[in-house]
Amino acid sequence: MKKIFKIKIGIALLAMQFLISCEQSFDQPDIQNNPNAVTDVNIPTLLAGTMLGVSMLHEDTDVRIASMWAGELAGLSRAHQGFGQYIVSSQSFSWNVLYPVASQARLIQVKADAVGDKWTKGVGQVLEALVIAKATSLYGDVPYSQAFDETNFPTPVFDKQADVYKALQVTLDNAILNLSAPAGLAFTQQDFLYKGDVTKWKAAANTLKARLYLHSAEYDNAIASAAKGIRSQVGDMLIPHGSSLGVDMNQNYDFFRVNRAGDTGFDGAYLPKLMQSRIASANSKTDETALYNHYFKTGIIAPGSLDANTTDGAFMANSPHPILTYYENELIIAEAQARKNTSNEALIALNAVRAGLAGGYLHGATLPAAGRKYEPYALNDFSANGIANPSKAATTQQALLYEIIAQRYIIFLMQYEAFNDYRRLAKATPVVQLPIPLYVGNRKPQRFIYPQSEIATNPNVPSPLPDQFTNTTIF
Repeated sequence: MKKIFKIKIGIALLAMQFLISCEQSFDQPDIQNNPNAVTDVNIPTLLAGTMLGVSMLHEDTDVRIASMWAGELAGLSRAHQGFGQYIVSSQSFSWNVLYPVASQARLIQVKADAVGDKWTKGVGQVLEALVIAKATSLYGDVPYSQAFDETNFPTPVFDKQADVYKALQVTLDNAILNLSAPAGLAFTQQDFLYKGDVTKWKAAANTLKARLYLHSAEYDNAIASAAKGIRSQVGDMLIPHGSSLGVDMNQNYDFFRVNRAGDTGFDGAYLPKLMQSRIASANSKTDETALYNHYFKTGIIAPGSLDANTTDGAFMANSPHPILTYYENELIIAEAQARKNTSNEALIALNAVRAGLAGGYLHGATLPAAGRKYEPYALNDFSANGIANPSKAATTQQALLYEIIAQRYIIFLMQYEAFNDYRRLAKATPVVQLPIPLYVGNRKPQRFIYPQSEIATNPNVPSPLPDQFTNTTIF
């Protein structure tokens, strides 16, 4: 952690690929002013840079590993072949971007306090929570309570995962309170996610709260937070992209098509098999062919290979990438209500997502009309012989949960939340899981491994060191 603390904001940001010529990426001239000292950074520069950092953390190698370990993506060559076979070491992971970005989010709050700007402070708190939520969900126990005070805590303690989750809920409550203030400083020019719309930021904070409550199986709280979360497609938190290499390009496109073509793909992955089985099923109310073709395309990298659709689908250079969305928010409500066995309410939320997909919307893109069908479900569709009960679940509740879980899995392609679900569902009651096979062996990956730099410099790292097959507390 000492090494991480010493990375100045300008250096940390310049180390990230997203920050190369980023005035063209997001029309942010302020970000070009990279000061030599953290204390010299003004709020506009800090806010734009931190959003860029958070964006990068939602399209990075960690997300690809999470997608592979959830069975959505397959590792085929070089390092990613090993990752896909669950072969990792402490050298495979790094916090050299994650914690500096979180530290920048905390500094936004300090600077906002100095000028009495509650709105910007609230945004900084949401950004902080996004980063630390990723850290704790993937690694388990992580530094948080002492993480941003190098002077007093150069080697911060690792807080228990359950305590981090509770602390994040407090951080988000405070963010919502600040974003509810009657006035604040405008930050439209620096905010490429929501253009300074504090109402959307507040909704996103509630959706993130709902996500974390779902993780911790607090279903009533998840429903209550999601009710105030992102309730329409226009509220989606999407990372915008363009088509210029090294400037504003979607990092999935850069990986799949430019720099690491063939290292990963979908041959042998479970997700396309699941979608093909749904397309070929007797479910007359659903046709996901358009979505399947949006995700996958055959023969881009090699003859006959099933590849990410970088040509005219989800992973083009200028494709937006999701962080928090309306669909996730509604599927949180759907699952939480189904867990409580309030099936009517669960079905309303699931059908809301299906209505959006029927209209062709997905993460800022529009799916073709051909092969796109999502008629609303009725409860009897989940009966023993119902068209929406392919697993032949014994109860309507279990069949409904299976469909909700499958829809979440499909929607979460190239989002680390798919790996969170992969682990979470083994403990959720009633237990309903997708039959995702292991790529190798008989042990299910459960977590990321602490980075070597942290092991070497922080005596508070957990001992004995957990490996990738050791469960975390929450999952």
